[in-house]
Amino acid sequence: MTVFRVKKGLDHNATKLVHRWQFVSDKIDNGLFMRLLIQPISSRTQKECENNSSNIHFIVSSISSPKAQAQTLGKQKGLNNSVKAILVFGDSTVDPGNNNHIGTIFKSNFLPYGRDFPNQVPTGRFCNGRLATDFIARYVGVKEYLPPYLDSTLSIDELLGGVSFASAGSGFDPLTPLISNVISLPKQLEYFKEYQARLEMVIGKKRTKNLINNALYLVSAGTNDFVMNYFAMPIRRKSYSLPSYMELLLQQVQQFVQGLMDQGARRIGVVGLPPMGCLPMVITLNSDNAILQRGCVDYFSSVSKQHNMLLQLNLKTIQIGLEELGGRIVYLDVHGPLSDMIVQGPKFDFDEVSSGCCGTGLLEASFLCNSKSYICSDASKYVFWDSIHPTEKTYKLLFYSIRSQIDFLIKD
Repeated sequence: MTVFRVKKGLDHNATKLVHRWQFVSDKIDNGLFMRLLIQPISSRTQKECENNSSNIHFIVSSISSPKAQAQTLGKQKGLNNSVKAILVFGDSTVDPGNNNHIGTIFKSNFLPYGRDFPNQVPTGRFCNGRLATDFIARYVGVKEYLPPYLDSTLSIDELLGGVSFASAGSGFDPLTPLISNVISLPKQLEYFKEYQARLEMVIGKKRTKNLINNALYLVSAGTNDFVMNYFAMPIRRKSYSLPSYMELLLQQVQQFVQGLMDQGARRIGVVGLPPMGCLPMVITLNSDNAILQRGCVDYFSSVSKQHNMLLQLNLKTIQIGLEELGGRIVYLDVHGPLSDMIVQGPKFDFDEVSSGCCGTGLLEASFLCNSKSYICSDASKYVFWDSIHPTEKTYKLLFYSIRSQIDFLIKD
C-alpha cells in the first residue's frame, strides 16, 4: 500500500483533523454510515477476490446567452464538427441533478455542494462546481452547463443542446441502483427514447434523427458496482467470483451501448473506472491506520485496472459493428490521469490528495456533507471534494486529459 505521511510541521493541522474525525465518529454511531453507503471487505473476502482475479481467462467479446458563448468557444478552438447535442448516461460523476427529482437519499442539492458554481447554486452536482461533462459541453460548443433531463423547467431549446440522464448511485449491475433507489441504466435509456419523442413533436422526425445521429454520447458508470455493491454487500459475492462479476458488468455495458446504437447513437465515449483504491472513503474503510497515514489501497486500484483492460477489449469488439454504421466508440481513461494527480500532487498544485475538502474528508458524502460540515477554504488545492467525488479543478484536468479522444469523436 502506498502511504502518504503527514508532513512535519503540520502537527496542529493533523490534530484538527483527528478532532474532526472524532466528531464525525461520534455522530455516526454503530456503523450507520457504513450500512447506508459502504462496508469494508473482510480480509478473508479480499483474499478470495485476489485468488479469483488470478483466474480471469475469458475473452470479452466484448455571457450573451450561455449557448452562444459555448458556440463561440467551439469556433475559437477551431473545431470542425456537426455535433449539436451532448447526451450523457451514468452515475454521480455525470449527474447534474436528476436525483433532485426522485425519492432517494443520494442527493447533493444543498450547500456546500455547488459552493463554487456560478452564484453558489447547489444544482445537484456532487461537486463544488462543474463536472467534466460541463467542460466538454462548452468545449464542443453546445452549451455552458449540461442540465438534468428530469428538470421539468427545461425549454425545447435547452433540450436540443443535450441533457444528462445520469443518476448518482447508479451502475451497470441491475442490483446497484436498487441499493439506493436511483435511476437504472435501462431506465435512463427509456428516458432517452422519451426525449427523442418530445423532440419529434416539435422539430419533426427528420431533424430529430439528424440531431441524434450527430450527438456526442458519454457513458460513465461502474464504480458503484464495485464499491457500493460487490465489495460492500454479500449478495453478489455469494453468486459471482470477481472474474465472473466483471464479465456480468461487461455484458451489461455491451447491452447498454447496443441500446444506444439501436436508437441512433454514432459517437460514443465510455469512461473507464478511476483508481478506486485512492477514493478517500475506500482508504478510510480499508486501511489499518487511515487517520494519519493515508495511501491508496492497491488491491482496489488493481481491480479497476483489470476491469478497464477488459472494457477496452469489449469496446474494440463493439467498434467493429459501429464502423459499419459510420460511427465510432472510444475508451476514455481517467485511471491514469487521476493516479498521476494523486501521486504527483504538487505538480498539479494540489496540497491534499487523500481526503476530501468537505468535513474530515474521510467519510462524508451526500447528506453527511452538509451546511454544518467543516469546509476547506480553497477546494482547488484538493483532488477530492468529498470522500468520493473530485473537485471542479480535478474534473477540469480530467477533461484536458481526454480532450484528444473527444476531438476524435466529434470530428466530421
